[in-house]
Amino acid sequence: MIQVHHLNNSRSHRILWLLEELGLDYEIVSYRRDPVTHLAPPELKAIHPLGKSPVVVDGGRVVIESGAIVEYLIQTRGNGRLAPAPGSADWVSYVQWLHFAEGSAMLPLMLGLYCGRIGEAAAPILPRIQSEVANHLGYLDGALEGREFLVGTDLTGADIQTSFVLEAARGALAPYPNLVRYLAGLQARPAYARAVERGGPYAFARPKS
Repeated sequence: MIQVHHLNNSRSHRILWLLEELGLDYEIVSYRRDPVTHLAPPELKAIHPLGKSPVVVDGGRVVIESGAIVEYLIQTRGNGRLAPAPGSADWVSYVQWLHFAEGSAMLPLMLGLYCGRIGEAAAPILPRIQSEVANHLGYLDGALEGREFLVGTDLTGADIQTSFVLEAARGALAPYPNLVRYLAGLQARPAYARAVERGGPYAFARPKS
């Protein structure tokens, strides 16, 4: 059975969501962030030297990096679901969006998070960080004009991968109506709700009405 080493309030939520969308059996090994440092506990290093989550263990194979995990699970367990066929008209777009989330969009968000913790010392670089956040969110918002999903007409792994970007940027989404609509639609999916139920409280989930 697939084993997910899952850290609360982290990127590993989207791996649980993916597994729920695929209808696969899996086991969760849960870890909690340090309440002071917010870092993962050292026990994760016993699974992989980086000590980060998510980590998926499938038989004897250990897979890290959420983008790689998304690709791995879809290719090995998807049976043609949640990704366009390689070589199809949508495939290149799918791959680009899948890697855009961590390759481009998350960097300024993470820089903003760290700079917020050091206070006034970060003031000289905050305008550049904020402009890059706006650049990436604006790009995403434009791409979703008139669209329900990033690629084609159905959910793909690229949408699941991108979800955490918008959840991390949730306080900055108001100027981007397409992103607000898109994220609400993703979080309303039954499989997303099942992932929250199984994975435990998730600070980025949509509040219950």
